[in-house]
Amino acid sequence: MVLAGKEDSWPKQRSVDTGTADEERRTQREFFPEEILILNSENGGDGSKGKTVSKRSRIYQLLPFLDEENVLRMRGRIGAAAEVPYCARYPVILPNNCKLAELIVDRYHRVYRHANNETVVNELRQQFQIPKLRVLVMKVAKSCAFCTIRRSLPQIPPMAPLPKERLAAFVRAFTFVGLDYFGPVLVKRGRSNEKRWVALFTCLTIRAVHLEVVHSLSTESCVMAVRRFVARRGAPVEIFSDNGTNFVGASRQLQREIQQRNDILAATFTNEHTRWTFNPPGAPHMGGVWERMVRSVKAAISTVMEVKNTPDDETFATVLYDAEAMINSRPLTYVPLDPENQEAITPNHFLLGSSSGIKQQPALPTNYRDSLRGNWKLAQHILDGVWKRWIKEYLPVITRQCKWFENVREIRSGDLVLVLEGTIRNNWNRGIVEDVIRGVDGHVRQAWVRTATGTLRRPVAKLALLDLKTQGDHT
Repeated sequence: MVLAGKEDSWPKQRSVDTGTADEERRTQREFFPEEILILNSENGGDGSKGKTVSKRSRIYQLLPFLDEENVLRMRGRIGAAAEVPYCARYPVILPNNCKLAELIVDRYHRVYRHANNETVVNELRQQFQIPKLRVLVMKVAKSCAFCTIRRSLPQIPPMAPLPKERLAAFVRAFTFVGLDYFGPVLVKRGRSNEKRWVALFTCLTIRAVHLEVVHSLSTESCVMAVRRFVARRGAPVEIFSDNGTNFVGASRQLQREIQQRNDILAATFTNEHTRWTFNPPGAPHMGGVWERMVRSVKAAISTVMEVKNTPDDETFATVLYDAEAMINSRPLTYVPLDPENQEAITPNHFLLGSSSGIKQQPALPTNYRDSLRGNWKLAQHILDGVWKRWIKEYLPVITRQCKWFENVREIRSGDLVLVLEGTIRNNWNRGIVEDVIRGVDGHVRQAWVRTATGTLRRPVAKLALLDLKTQGDHT
Protein backbone atom coordinates (compact mmCIF):
# COMPACT_ATOMS: atom_id res chain seq x y z
CA MET A 1 0.00 0.00 0.00
CA VAL A 2 1.36 3.37 -1.01
CA LEU A 3 1.67 5.73 1.91
CA ALA A 4 -0.36 8.89 1.73
CA GLY A 5 1.64 11.77 0.35
CA LYS A 6 4.90 9.83 -0.20
CA GLU A 7 4.52 9.53 -3.96
CA ASP A 8 2.19 12.46 -4.62
CA SER A 9 3.08 14.89 -7.37
CA TRP A 10 0.38 17.40 -6.40
CA PRO A 11 1.57 20.42 -4.39
CA LYS A 12 0.34 20.70 -0.84
CA GLN A 13 -0.21 24.47 -1.08
CA ARG A 14 -3.71 25.72 -0.36
CA SER A 15 -5.71 27.45 -3.09
CA VAL A 16 -6.71 30.22 -0.66
CA ASP A 17 -4.32 31.83 1.78
CA THR A 18 -5.79 30.52 5.03
CA GLY A 19 -2.79 30.34 7.32
CA THR A 20 0.40 28.36 7.87
CA ALA A 21 1.00 24.80 9.03
CA ASP A 22 2.26 26.15 12.36
CA GLU A 23 -1.19 27.60 13.14
CA GLU A 24 -2.86 24.32 12.22
CA ARG A 25 -0.45 22.31 14.37
CA ARG A 26 -0.90 24.68 17.31
CA THR A 27 -4.70 24.40 17.11
CA GLN A 28 -4.64 20.61 16.70
CA ARG A 29 -2.33 20.19 19.70
CA GLU A 30 -4.72 22.29 21.77
CA PHE A 31 -7.87 20.35 20.86
CA PHE A 32 -6.47 16.86 20.03
CA PRO A 33 -3.45 16.35 22.33
CA GLU A 34 -4.13 12.69 23.13
CA GLU A 35 -4.69 11.74 19.49
CA ILE A 36 -1.47 13.40 18.37
CA LEU A 37 0.44 11.77 21.23
CA ILE A 38 -0.85 8.31 20.26
CA LEU A 39 -0.04 8.78 16.60
CA ASN A 40 3.47 10.05 17.34
CA SER A 41 4.34 7.35 19.89
CA GLU A 42 2.91 4.27 18.22
CA ASN A 43 3.73 5.09 14.61
CA GLY A 44 7.36 5.86 14.97
CA GLY A 45 6.80 9.56 14.69
CA ASP A 46 5.68 9.64 11.05
CA GLY A 47 2.00 8.75 11.54
CA SER A 48 2.00 6.67 8.39
CA LYS A 49 1.10 3.26 9.74
CA GLY A 50 0.22 1.41 12.90
CA LYS A 51 -2.67 1.70 15.29
CA THR A 52 -5.24 4.40 15.10
CA VAL A 53 -6.56 6.66 17.87
CA SER A 54 -8.82 5.60 20.69
CA LYS A 55 -12.43 4.76 19.96
CA ARG A 56 -13.46 7.35 22.51
CA SER A 57 -11.94 10.09 20.38
CA ARG A 58 -14.35 12.34 18.46
CA ILE A 59 -12.18 12.01 15.34
CA TYR A 60 -11.92 8.22 15.52
CA GLN A 61 -14.13 7.71 12.46
CA LEU A 62 -11.97 10.08 10.41
CA LEU A 63 -8.98 7.70 10.53
CA PRO A 64 -6.57 10.54 11.34
CA PHE A 65 -2.86 10.45 10.53
CA LEU A 66 0.05 12.88 10.69
CA ASP A 67 1.63 14.03 7.46
CA GLU A 68 5.25 15.02 6.89
CA GLU A 69 4.62 18.41 8.56
CA ASN A 70 2.99 16.76 11.59
CA VAL A 71 -0.38 18.16 10.56
CA LEU A 72 -3.36 16.00 11.46
CA ARG A 73 -5.25 14.91 8.34
CA MET A 74 -8.18 12.63 7.52
CA ARG A 75 -7.54 9.45 5.54
CA GLY A 76 -10.47 9.24 3.14
CA ARG A 77 -11.43 6.76 0.45
CA ILE A 78 -10.29 8.73 -2.60
CA GLY A 79 -6.56 8.41 -2.12
CA ALA A 80 -6.18 6.69 -5.48
CA ALA A 81 -7.58 9.66 -7.39
CA ALA A 82 -4.42 11.01 -8.99
CA GLU A 83 -6.25 13.93 -10.61
CA VAL A 84 -7.41 15.25 -7.24
CA PRO A 85 -5.07 17.49 -5.21
CA TYR A 86 -3.46 16.08 -2.10
CA CYS A 87 -5.29 18.45 0.25
CA ALA A 88 -8.64 17.30 -1.17
CA ARG A 89 -7.83 13.60 -0.71
CA TYR A 90 -6.46 14.12 2.78
CA PRO A 91 -8.07 17.26 4.24
CA VAL A 92 -6.76 18.92 7.39
CA ILE A 93 -8.79 18.13 10.51
CA LEU A 94 -9.93 21.16 12.51
CA PRO A 95 -12.52 21.47 15.30
CA ASN A 96 -15.53 23.66 14.60
CA ASN A 97 -15.26 25.57 17.88
CA CYS A 98 -11.76 26.95 17.40
CA LYS A 99 -10.82 30.46 16.37
CA LEU A 100 -8.71 29.24 13.45
CA ALA A 101 -11.66 27.45 11.84
CA GLU A 102 -13.80 30.55 12.23
CA LEU A 103 -11.12 32.73 10.64
CA ILE A 104 -10.66 30.29 7.76
CA VAL A 105 -14.40 30.17 7.08
CA ASP A 106 -14.55 33.96 7.25
CA ARG A 107 -11.66 34.17 4.77
CA TYR A 108 -13.45 31.87 2.31
CA HIS A 109 -16.68 33.76 2.86
CA ARG A 110 -15.02 37.03 1.83
CA VAL A 111 -12.94 35.55 -1.03
CA TYR A 112 -16.09 34.22 -2.68
CA ARG A 113 -17.77 37.61 -2.32
CA HIS A 114 -20.30 36.76 0.39
CA ALA A 115 -22.03 34.41 -2.03
CA ASN A 116 -24.12 31.31 -1.47
CA ASN A 117 -23.10 29.42 1.66
CA GLU A 118 -22.95 26.14 -0.27
CA THR A 119 -20.18 27.57 -2.44
CA VAL A 120 -18.13 28.24 0.66
CA VAL A 121 -18.89 24.75 2.02
CA ASN A 122 -17.79 23.06 -1.20
CA GLU A 123 -14.54 25.02 -1.36
CA LEU A 124 -13.72 24.36 2.28
CA ARG A 125 -14.31 20.63 1.93
CA GLN A 126 -11.52 20.48 -0.62
CA GLN A 127 -9.02 21.55 2.04
CA PHE A 128 -10.40 20.96 5.51
CA GLN A 129 -12.47 18.48 7.47
CA ILE A 130 -14.52 20.55 9.96
CA PRO A 131 -17.46 18.99 11.85
CA LYS A 132 -20.81 20.73 11.42
CA LEU A 133 -19.32 22.87 8.69
CA ARG A 134 -22.64 24.26 7.42
CA VAL A 135 -23.56 25.48 10.90
CA LEU A 136 -20.21 27.27 11.19
CA VAL A 137 -20.58 28.84 7.73
CA MET A 138 -24.06 30.12 8.59
CA LYS A 139 -22.76 31.50 11.89
CA VAL A 140 -19.94 33.38 10.17
CA ALA A 141 -22.26 34.72 7.48
CA LYS A 142 -24.71 35.91 10.12
CA SER A 143 -21.99 37.80 11.99
CA CYS A 144 -20.55 39.32 8.80
CA ALA A 145 -20.94 43.11 8.86
CA PHE A 146 -21.16 43.37 5.08
CA CYS A 147 -23.91 40.75 4.88
CA THR A 148 -25.75 42.35 7.78
CA ILE A 149 -25.83 45.70 5.99
CA ARG A 150 -26.76 44.13 2.66
CA ARG A 151 -29.60 41.99 4.00
CA SER A 152 -30.97 44.12 6.82
CA LEU A 153 -34.66 44.99 6.55
CA PRO A 154 -36.96 47.05 8.76
CA GLN A 155 -38.61 45.28 11.68
CA ILE A 156 -42.11 46.71 11.88
CA PRO A 157 -44.04 46.40 15.17
CA PRO A 158 -47.67 45.24 15.27
CA MET A 159 -50.24 47.50 13.67
CA ALA A 160 -51.17 50.48 15.79
CA PRO A 161 -54.74 50.97 16.96
CA LEU A 162 -56.84 53.32 14.88
CA PRO A 163 -56.59 56.97 15.90
CA LYS A 164 -59.49 58.59 17.66
CA GLU A 165 -60.21 60.69 14.55
CA ARG A 166 -61.19 57.53 12.67
CA LEU A 167 -63.62 56.54 15.43
CA ALA A 168 -65.22 59.90 16.26
CA ALA A 169 -68.96 59.25 16.01
CA PHE A 170 -71.72 61.88 16.05
CA VAL A 171 -69.51 64.60 14.55
CA ARG A 172 -70.00 66.75 11.49
CA ALA A 173 -68.69 65.39 8.21
CA PHE A 174 -65.14 66.55 7.39
CA THR A 175 -64.40 67.41 10.99
CA PHE A 176 -61.15 65.45 10.69
CA VAL A 177 -59.67 65.61 7.21
CA GLY A 178 -56.81 63.97 5.35
CA LEU A 179 -55.34 65.93 2.43
CA ASP A 180 -53.37 64.60 -0.52
CA TYR A 181 -52.59 65.52 -4.11
CA PHE A 182 -52.55 63.44 -7.26
CA GLY A 183 -51.85 64.24 -10.87
CA PRO A 184 -50.91 65.97 -13.05
CA VAL A 185 -53.72 65.76 -15.59
CA LEU A 186 -53.44 67.51 -18.95
CA VAL A 187 -56.30 69.83 -19.86
CA LYS A 188 -56.85 71.79 -23.05
CA ARG A 189 -56.49 75.55 -22.85
CA GLY A 190 -56.75 77.17 -26.25
CA ARG A 191 -54.27 75.49 -28.54
CA SER A 192 -51.99 74.27 -25.77
CA ASN A 193 -52.21 71.77 -22.93
CA GLU A 194 -51.69 72.68 -19.30
CA LYS A 195 -51.22 70.62 -16.15
CA ARG A 196 -53.80 70.39 -13.42
CA TRP A 197 -53.63 68.61 -10.08
CA VAL A 198 -56.40 67.40 -7.80
CA ALA A 199 -56.51 68.09 -4.07
CA LEU A 200 -58.32 65.23 -2.37
CA PHE A 201 -59.89 65.90 1.03
CA THR A 202 -60.93 62.74 2.87
CA CYS A 203 -63.17 62.64 5.91
CA LEU A 204 -61.37 60.28 8.27
CA THR A 205 -64.59 59.27 10.02
CA ILE A 206 -67.19 58.60 7.30
CA ARG A 207 -64.65 58.16 4.43
CA ALA A 208 -66.30 60.78 2.22
CA VAL A 209 -64.16 62.66 -0.33
CA HIS A 210 -64.09 66.22 -1.58
CA LEU A 211 -62.14 67.07 -4.74
CA GLU A 212 -60.70 70.42 -5.76
CA VAL A 213 -58.84 71.31 -8.96
CA VAL A 214 -55.43 72.84 -8.28
CA HIS A 215 -53.50 74.73 -10.96
CA SER A 216 -50.04 74.38 -9.40
CA LEU A 217 -48.15 72.80 -6.53
CA SER A 218 -47.39 76.13 -4.87
CA THR A 219 -48.34 77.05 -1.34
CA GLU A 220 -50.73 79.71 -2.59
CA SER A 221 -52.68 77.18 -4.65
CA CYS A 222 -52.87 74.86 -1.66
CA VAL A 223 -54.20 77.66 0.55
CA MET A 224 -56.84 78.61 -2.03
CA ALA A 225 -57.89 74.95 -2.35
CA VAL A 226 -58.35 74.77 1.43
CA ARG A 227 -60.35 78.01 1.33
CA ARG A 228 -62.72 76.58 -1.28
CA PHE A 229 -63.06 73.38 0.72
CA VAL A 230 -63.88 75.25 3.94
CA ALA A 231 -66.42 77.42 2.14
CA ARG A 232 -68.33 74.35 0.92
CA ARG A 233 -67.80 71.78 3.68
CA GLY A 234 -67.08 73.82 6.79
CA ALA A 235 -63.90 74.29 8.77
CA PRO A 236 -62.14 71.11 9.94
CA VAL A 237 -60.84 70.66 13.45
CA GLU A 238 -57.66 68.91 12.29
CA ILE A 239 -56.02 68.40 8.89
CA PHE A 240 -53.64 65.49 8.30
CA SER A 241 -51.28 65.33 5.33
CA ASP A 242 -47.94 64.07 4.12
CA ASN A 243 -44.84 66.17 4.49
CA GLY A 244 -45.07 67.84 1.07
CA THR A 245 -43.44 71.23 0.66
CA ASN A 246 -46.72 72.85 -0.36
CA PHE A 247 -48.48 71.44 2.72
CA VAL A 248 -45.68 72.54 5.02
CA GLY A 249 -45.83 76.02 3.52
CA ALA A 250 -49.58 76.18 3.95
CA SER A 251 -49.28 75.12 7.58
CA ARG A 252 -46.61 77.74 8.31
CA GLN A 253 -48.72 80.40 6.71
CA LEU A 254 -51.73 79.19 8.68
CA GLN A 255 -49.82 79.44 11.97
CA ARG A 256 -48.38 82.82 11.07
CA GLU A 257 -51.74 84.29 10.14
CA ILE A 258 -53.43 82.83 13.20
CA GLN A 259 -50.82 84.40 15.44
CA GLN A 260 -51.34 87.75 13.75
CA ARG A 261 -55.12 87.41 14.05
CA ASN A 262 -55.53 87.86 10.32
CA ASP A 263 -59.25 88.03 9.68
CA ILE A 264 -59.06 86.70 6.12
CA LEU A 265 -57.20 83.50 6.92
CA ALA A 266 -59.06 83.08 10.18
CA ALA A 267 -62.29 83.11 8.15
CA THR A 268 -60.80 80.51 5.83
CA PHE A 269 -59.41 78.16 8.45
CA THR A 270 -62.08 79.00 11.02
CA ASN A 271 -60.09 79.82 14.14
CA GLU A 272 -56.96 79.11 16.11
CA HIS A 273 -58.28 75.67 17.11
CA THR A 274 -57.62 74.25 13.65
CA ARG A 275 -54.56 72.02 13.68
CA TRP A 276 -52.43 70.74 10.82
CA THR A 277 -50.62 67.46 11.54
CA PHE A 278 -47.91 66.02 9.31
CA ASN A 279 -46.94 62.40 8.92
CA PRO A 280 -43.19 61.71 9.04
CA PRO A 281 -41.43 61.74 5.65
CA GLY A 282 -41.36 58.40 3.87
CA ALA A 283 -44.41 57.02 5.66
CA PRO A 284 -47.16 56.51 3.06
CA HIS A 285 -48.68 53.70 5.16
CA MET A 286 -49.57 56.26 7.84
CA GLY A 287 -51.73 58.03 5.28
CA GLY A 288 -53.37 54.91 3.95
CA VAL A 289 -56.83 56.44 4.45
CA TRP A 290 -56.34 59.03 1.72
CA GLU A 291 -53.85 57.03 -0.34
CA ARG A 292 -56.55 54.41 -0.93
CA MET A 293 -59.02 57.13 -1.87
CA VAL A 294 -56.58 58.45 -4.47
CA ARG A 295 -56.63 55.08 -6.17
CA SER A 296 -60.43 54.92 -6.05
CA VAL A 297 -60.80 58.42 -7.51
CA LYS A 298 -58.40 57.63 -10.33
CA ALA A 299 -60.42 54.51 -11.16
CA ALA A 300 -63.66 56.52 -11.09
CA ILE A 301 -62.22 59.20 -13.37
CA SER A 302 -61.03 56.61 -15.87
CA THR A 303 -64.55 55.18 -16.14
CA VAL A 304 -66.06 58.59 -16.86
CA MET A 305 -63.48 60.39 -18.97
CA GLU A 306 -62.32 59.20 -22.36
CA VAL A 307 -58.57 58.79 -22.41
CA LYS A 308 -58.19 59.68 -26.10
CA ASN A 309 -59.57 63.21 -25.75
CA THR A 310 -57.92 65.94 -23.66
CA PRO A 311 -60.68 67.74 -21.73
CA ASP A 312 -60.85 71.45 -21.10
CA ASP A 313 -61.13 72.94 -17.62
CA GLU A 314 -64.91 72.87 -17.58
CA THR A 315 -65.12 69.25 -18.73
CA PHE A 316 -62.45 68.14 -16.30
CA ALA A 317 -64.24 69.83 -13.38
CA THR A 318 -67.49 68.11 -14.36
CA VAL A 319 -65.78 64.73 -14.56
CA LEU A 320 -64.18 65.35 -11.19
CA TYR A 321 -67.49 66.12 -9.50
CA ASP A 322 -69.05 63.01 -11.05
CA ALA A 323 -66.19 60.94 -9.67
CA GLU A 324 -66.72 62.52 -6.27
CA ALA A 325 -70.39 61.54 -6.33
CA MET A 326 -69.47 57.97 -7.33
CA ILE A 327 -66.98 57.60 -4.48
CA ASN A 328 -69.36 59.05 -1.91
CA SER A 329 -72.11 56.62 -2.95
CA ARG A 330 -69.99 53.51 -2.38
CA PRO A 331 -71.15 51.18 0.43
CA LEU A 332 -69.12 51.13 3.62
CA THR A 333 -70.71 47.95 4.96
CA TYR A 334 -72.22 44.71 3.68
CA VAL A 335 -74.69 45.14 0.80
CA PRO A 336 -77.86 43.17 1.70
CA LEU A 337 -79.46 40.96 -0.93
CA ASP A 338 -82.87 41.02 0.69
CA PRO A 339 -84.74 44.15 -0.49
CA GLU A 340 -86.59 44.28 2.82
CA ASN A 341 -83.38 45.07 4.69
CA GLN A 342 -81.97 48.53 4.97
CA GLU A 343 -79.53 49.61 2.28
CA ALA A 344 -75.83 49.67 3.09
CA ILE A 345 -74.41 52.78 4.71
CA THR A 346 -72.59 55.14 2.34
CA PRO A 347 -70.82 58.49 2.91
CA ASN A 348 -73.76 60.15 1.16
CA HIS A 349 -76.03 59.06 3.99
CA PHE A 350 -74.21 61.59 6.16
CA LEU A 351 -73.93 64.24 3.43
CA LEU A 352 -77.24 63.95 1.50
CA GLY A 353 -79.44 61.73 3.62
CA SER A 354 -79.34 58.76 1.23
CA SER A 355 -76.85 56.93 -0.95
CA SER A 356 -77.68 58.93 -4.09
CA GLY A 357 -79.34 61.99 -2.65
CA ILE A 358 -82.49 61.32 -4.71
CA LYS A 359 -84.37 59.21 -2.20
CA GLN A 360 -86.22 61.51 0.19
CA GLN A 361 -86.58 60.99 3.90
CA PRO A 362 -90.02 59.86 5.13
CA ALA A 363 -92.67 62.55 5.49
CA LEU A 364 -92.69 64.39 8.75
CA PRO A 365 -95.40 63.39 11.21
CA THR A 366 -98.28 65.81 11.68
CA ASN A 367 -97.29 66.67 15.21
CA TYR A 368 -93.83 67.71 13.98
CA ARG A 369 -95.06 69.94 11.15
CA ASP A 370 -96.52 72.45 13.52
CA SER A 371 -93.26 73.63 14.97
CA LEU A 372 -89.73 74.14 13.75
CA ARG A 373 -88.48 72.58 16.95
CA GLY A 374 -90.24 69.31 16.11
CA ASN A 375 -88.72 69.25 12.62
CA TRP A 376 -85.25 69.77 14.06
CA LYS A 377 -85.73 66.93 16.51
CA LEU A 378 -86.82 64.61 13.72
CA ALA A 379 -83.82 65.52 11.61
CA GLN A 380 -81.55 64.85 14.55
CA HIS A 381 -83.31 61.55 15.21
CA ILE A 382 -82.75 60.42 11.61
CA LEU A 383 -79.06 61.40 11.69
CA ASP A 384 -78.57 59.68 15.03
CA GLY A 385 -80.03 56.52 13.53
CA VAL A 386 -77.44 56.62 10.74
CA TRP A 387 -74.65 57.09 13.26
CA LYS A 388 -75.89 54.18 15.35
CA ARG A 389 -75.83 51.98 12.26
CA TRP A 390 -72.29 53.26 11.54
CA ILE A 391 -71.20 52.18 15.00
CA LYS A 392 -72.83 48.74 14.81
CA GLU A 393 -72.10 47.87 11.19
CA TYR A 394 -68.98 49.79 10.10
CA LEU A 395 -66.70 49.78 13.13
CA PRO A 396 -66.57 45.95 13.39
CA VAL A 397 -65.42 45.87 9.74
CA ILE A 398 -62.29 47.95 10.42
CA THR A 399 -61.34 46.38 13.76
CA ARG A 400 -59.37 43.46 12.32
CA GLN A 401 -55.61 43.72 11.75
CA CYS A 402 -54.39 42.69 8.31
CA LYS A 403 -50.57 42.52 8.77
CA TRP A 404 -47.68 43.06 11.20
CA PHE A 405 -48.83 40.69 13.93
CA GLU A 406 -45.56 39.82 15.72
CA ASN A 407 -43.62 41.69 18.36
CA VAL A 408 -40.14 42.62 17.17
CA ARG A 409 -37.01 44.06 18.68
CA GLU A 410 -37.80 47.76 18.92
CA ILE A 411 -35.37 50.47 17.89
CA ARG A 412 -33.69 52.23 20.80
CA SER A 413 -31.60 55.35 21.20
CA GLY A 414 -28.03 54.72 20.13
CA ASP A 415 -28.86 52.04 17.56
CA LEU A 416 -27.13 52.10 14.19
CA VAL A 417 -29.70 51.99 11.39
CA LEU A 418 -30.05 52.28 7.64
CA VAL A 419 -32.47 54.94 6.41
CA LEU A 420 -34.43 53.48 3.49
CA GLU A 421 -34.71 56.15 0.82
CA GLY A 422 -35.17 55.07 -2.78
CA THR A 423 -34.78 51.62 -4.30
CA ILE A 424 -30.96 51.47 -4.50
CA ARG A 425 -29.59 50.01 -1.29
CA ASN A 426 -26.11 51.47 -1.84
CA ASN A 427 -27.62 54.95 -1.64
CA TRP A 428 -29.21 54.39 1.78
CA ASN A 429 -27.69 56.53 4.51
CA ARG A 430 -26.50 55.21 7.82
CA GLY A 431 -27.46 56.98 10.98
CA ILE A 432 -27.66 56.76 14.75
CA VAL A 433 -31.00 56.91 16.53
CA GLU A 434 -31.07 59.93 18.82
CA ASP A 435 -34.64 59.68 20.10
CA VAL A 436 -37.71 57.52 19.59
CA ILE A 437 -41.39 58.46 19.40
CA ARG A 438 -43.89 55.98 20.82
CA GLY A 439 -47.48 55.57 19.75
CA VAL A 440 -50.51 55.45 21.98
CA ASP A 441 -50.03 51.70 22.37
CA GLY A 442 -46.48 52.11 23.70
CA HIS A 443 -44.68 50.74 20.62
CA VAL A 444 -41.98 52.77 18.91
CA ARG A 445 -43.47 54.18 15.71
CA GLN A 446 -41.05 56.96 14.73
CA ALA A 447 -37.49 57.96 15.49
CA TRP A 448 -35.13 60.88 15.11
CA VAL A 449 -32.00 59.71 13.27
CA ARG A 450 -28.74 61.62 13.00
CA THR A 451 -27.04 61.11 9.63
CA ALA A 452 -24.14 62.73 7.84
CA THR A 453 -26.56 65.16 6.17
CA GLY A 454 -28.55 66.13 9.27
CA THR A 455 -31.19 64.88 11.69
CA LEU A 456 -34.26 63.22 10.16
CA ARG A 457 -37.63 62.06 11.50
CA ARG A 458 -38.54 58.72 9.97
CA PRO A 459 -41.00 55.90 10.70
CA VAL A 460 -39.62 52.59 11.92
CA ALA A 461 -40.88 51.02 8.69
CA LYS A 462 -38.09 52.94 6.94
CA LEU A 463 -35.32 52.11 9.41
CA ALA A 464 -33.32 48.89 9.11
CA LEU A 465 -31.51 47.98 12.31
CA LEU A 466 -27.82 47.13 11.96
CA ASP A 467 -27.07 44.82 14.88
CA LEU A 468 -23.33 44.48 14.26
CA LYS A 469 -22.02 42.17 16.94
CA THR A 470 -18.76 41.46 15.12
CA GLN A 471 -16.62 44.38 14.05
CA GLY A 472 -13.88 43.96 11.53
CA ASP A 473 -12.84 44.35 7.95
CA HIS A 474 -15.57 42.50 6.04
CA THR A 475 -15.07 43.71 2.50
